Amino acid sequence: MNPTTAELITDGPSPFREPAPAEVEERVRRRTEADEPVWVRVATDMSEDGVYAEGWLVITDRRVLLVPASGDGDEPAAIEEVPLAEVGAARVEALVGGGRMEVVRRGGAPAHLYYSNSLAARFAEVAESLNQLAAGETPNLATEVERSRCERCGRVLPEKDGVCPACVSKLSTLGRLLRYMAPYKGRAALLLALLIVETGVDVLPPLVARVVIDDVLVSEELEPRAKYGLLVQYVLGLLAINVFAWCAWVGRRWVGNWIGFRAIEAMRAELYRALQFLPLRFYDKRKVGGLISRMSNDSDLVEEYLIFDIPFVVSNGLLILTILAILLSTSWQLTLWVLLPIPAILAVSTLIWNRMELHWMRFSTRWSRLSSHLNESIRGIRVVKAFAQEQREGERFERRNTDLRDVSVSAERHWIVFWMTTNLFMSAGVFFVWYFGGRQVVLGGLQPGELWAFVMYIMMLYQPLKWFGDFYGFMMRAYAGAERIFEVIDARSEPFDDPRALPRPGLEGRVRFRGAFFGYDPGKPVLREADLEVEPGEMIGLVGKSGAGKSTLIHLLCRFYDVTRGRLEIDGVDIRRLRLEDLRSQIGLVAQQSFLFNGTVAENIAYGKPGACFDEVLRAARAANAHEFIIKLPDGYDMVVGEQGSRLSGGERQRIAIARAILHDPKILILDEATSSLDTPTEKKIQEAIARLVEGRTTFAIAHRLSTLRSADRLVVLDGGRIVETGTHEELMRREGYFYKLVKTQQETTAVMAVSG
Repeated sequence: MNPTTAELITDGPSPFREPAPAEVEERVRRRTEADEPVWVRVATDMSEDGVYAEGWLVITDRRVLLVPASGDGDEPAAIEEVPLAEVGAARVEALVGGGRMEVVRRGGAPAHLYYSNSLAARFAEVAESLNQLAAGETPNLATEVERSRCERCGRVLPEKDGVCPACVSKLSTLGRLLRYMAPYKGRAALLLALLIVETGVDVLPPLVARVVIDDVLVSEELEPRAKYGLLVQYVLGLLAINVFAWCAWVGRRWVGNWIGFRAIEAMRAELYRALQFLPLRFYDKRKVGGLISRMSNDSDLVEEYLIFDIPFVVSNGLLILTILAILLSTSWQLTLWVLLPIPAILAVSTLIWNRMELHWMRFSTRWSRLSSHLNESIRGIRVVKAFAQEQREGERFERRNTDLRDVSVSAERHWIVFWMTTNLFMSAGVFFVWYFGGRQVVLGGLQPGELWAFVMYIMMLYQPLKWFGDFYGFMMRAYAGAERIFEVIDARSEPFDDPRALPRPGLEGRVRFRGAFFGYDPGKPVLREADLEVEPGEMIGLVGKSGAGKSTLIHLLCRFYDVTRGRLEIDGVDIRRLRLEDLRSQIGLVAQQSFLFNGTVAENIAYGKPGACFDEVLRAARAANAHEFIIKLPDGYDMVVGEQGSRLSGGERQRIAIARAILHDPKILILDEATSSLDTPTEKKIQEAIARLVEGRTTFAIAHRLSTLRSADRLVVLDGGRIVETGTHEELMRREGYFYKLVKTQQETTAVMAVSG
C-alpha cells in the first residue's frame, strides 16, 4: 500500500484511533518508524486472566502491536509484535463474559487479546480491518460506533446508543415537554388561574373551623340562640366553599385535560413522523417491539405526567407556600416544630431518588424487551407452531417477564422504605404540634381553634409531601420515557428536506456504479469495487449465490443506504445529491415477500399513486394478471386483505404487488424474486406482463431460477460482493465461467429433485 495514501486516509479523528496514555505512546513509538501511519489504536479492558485491566492494540501498515494489560509487578509486560506480512487471519471468539481476538501467524503461535462483551462489536470490526490490511486492501473503518457506555459518567447504557438515565437533564426535559403546551398559552393561563383559585379555596375551611371553635363553640359572650344562628351561617359558608372548590376542581381538570391531550397528540404525531423518515440503519439496530413501546408505554407515561403530575406539582406547591405563610402568621414557634422533620425527609429522599430513577429506566428497558418478544412471537406464531416451540417461547417470555418483575419489586422495595421513613418523620411533626401547641393553649398563649386549624394545616401540608415520593417515581418514569421518545425524534432522519438537493421530477433511468463499496456493518463490506453502467430502458439480471450482494445493489439504488466509498450515479448525478422524494417516487419495487396493508384490494394497488381512479386500478390489475382472481373474491376489489394480506395466498399477494408497481409507472423498476410465489402457468402469464412492463424502463431483476432471466439484456454475476462477470445469457454460457457453473449446478439439482419426486 502506498504510504502517502495511508497517511491521507488515517488523517483525522476516528473511534478506532483512541488517544493512548503517554507511556503507551512512547513504547509504541520505539517499535515503529516515523513515517509509519497508524490504522487502529484501541484499548482493551480485560487481561488474559479475566481481570479488568487496560491493554492496547495498535495496527499500522507494517505491523500489529499487542500491548498487554499491566501486571502486578513494577515492570510493564512485554509488547507482542506480529509483522503484517506474517498475519494469516484475524478472528474473534465469544467467551463467557467477554471475548478474544486471535491474530493467526503464517508461521508460529497465534497472538491473543481479550476484552469484555461491551467491546465485542468494536473488535469484530478491528479483526475485519486487519484481514483487509493483510490482504493488501484498504480497510474500511467506521467513522462512528455504537455507544455501550455513557461518555459522561461511564455507566453502561440500558441500550446501545441510548440515553443515560443518570445524566438526563431534568430541567431540559421538562422545558421540552412544556413546549408542546406552548400553542395553548391562553388556556394555560386559565389553568394557572384556576389552580390559584383552587388553592385559595382549599385553605379556607381550617380558617372557618378556627372561627367556629373560638367564636361560637367555646365563646362565653354569646347566647345559645345566637351561637346556633352563627353556626348555621358558618356551616352554610363551608358548604358554599366546598361547592365552589368542586367547581374549581372540575374546571381545572377539564382545562388541564384539554391541554394535556393535545400536547401528547402533538408529541405522538412528531414521533410517528420521525419513525417514518428515519433511515433503515436506525431500524437495523433496534427491535420493532422496542420502538412500538415508545409510542405506547412511554407516551402513556408522558401523558399521565402532563395531565396529572404537572398540575399536581403546581397546585400543591402553591398550597404548601400558602399554608406556610398562614402558619408563620399564626405562630412562628409552632411552625418551626412543623418544619423540623422536613430536612430528614429531604435527606432520605436524596439517598433514594437516584436509585429510583435507575430502577424506572431499567423498568422501561425491560418492558421494551418484553414487548419486543411478544411482538416477535405473535408475528411468527406459524413458525413457532410448525416447529412445536410453544414451550420454548413460553420459557423465553417467562425469563423476560421475571426480569420485569424483579426490577419492579426492587423499585417497589425502595419506595416502601422511602414511604415508611417519611411517614415516621411526618408523624413526629404532628406529635410536636399537639404537645407544644397544647401547652400554649393551657398557658393561654394560643386559642383552641387556632390549634385545631394548625393541626388541619399540618395534615394539608404533609399530604403532598407524603405522596411526593410516589409522584417522583412517576415523574422519573415519565422523564425516562420522554427521553426515549426524544432520542427517536432527535435521530438523524433521511435528507428529504435537504435544500442543496437537486430536483429531478423526470429521470431518464441511467445508472452507474463507480468503484462502490458498502457494508451494513462498516467494518465488513458486502459490496466491493462495484463498477456497472446501465443505459435507460436496459433490463439487468442480477445473479449470484445468497449473500453475494444482489439485494445490496438494490438497497443502494433505492437509497435505503449510501455507499461507504465510491459513487452511485443516476443520470450522471451522484445519488446523494438528488432530491430523495423525486428519486423514490420514480422507482417501483416488487419484493420477494410482498407486503400488503390491511385495506381493500383496490387501496393496496393504488398505494403508490394516491387518487388513482378505478379504471387505472383495473388496467393495472389486468396487466398483472390479477383481475381474474380478484373478481372471484367475496367483495372483489373492495375485499379487505387482512393484516399483511393474510386473507390472500402468496401468489395472489405477489400479483397485487406487481399491479401496484405497474400503476406506479416508475422509470426504474426493481423485481426482487417477483415470480417466486407463483405456480408455473401463472408465472408464464406474469412473465408476459413483465415483458410489457419493462419496455422503456430501466429494470433490475433478481431471480434464483436463472432460466427466468433469459429475457434480460445483460446479466451481472456477483460473487463475494464483487462483480465477476457481465454479458448476455448466451455469452456467459459460452465463456463457461462462474455463471456457467451456477447454471450447471442448478440444472443438476433440479434433475435430482425431479428423480426423487
